[in-house]
Amino acid sequence: MATPVESQPPSYRFDDRNMQWRALGDFEHFEVFIFSVDEAKNIADFIVKFEPNERIFLHRHLALTNTFVVDGEHIIYEADGKVREVRPVGRFTSSKPGDAHREGGGANGCVLQYSVRGENDALFDVLDDDFKVLATLRTSDFKAALDAQKQG
Repeated sequence: MATPVESQPPSYRFDDRNMQWRALGDFEHFEVFIFSVDEAKNIADFIVKFEPNERIFLHRHLALTNTFVVDGEHIIYEADGKVREVRPVGRFTSSKPGDAHREGGGANGCVLQYSVRGENDALFDVLDDDFKVLATLRTSDFKAALDAQKQG
């Protein structure tokens, strides 16, 4: 007689067929879909789709950033390229402004939801390999991207 198999809850894959992913400026290896931006409160809510096994630009978060891994694995890299942390699907993380890092998706990519809450309009610094600030992404940049997204 066969022994009963422990039942596990079903696993679900994120279905993004009805989302229109867009590039954010000239940045490579990810696309975004912006949910909302509140310029008065410096809040940006968006979702990112990272390409498989790719890393994005070196950057520093300047605001409280809450993330939730919707699909795949979210990989955080030190500035020197070493893996700092691998966050599996279902992981929620709340991070205060911090150090320079890169991030990206695992072997199957990653879909990651962000809720960024700034004390002012500066949300992210884009850095070169010498940690020089190349650009600062502001609430207004996300609002402009949202407006462009709405126009199709």
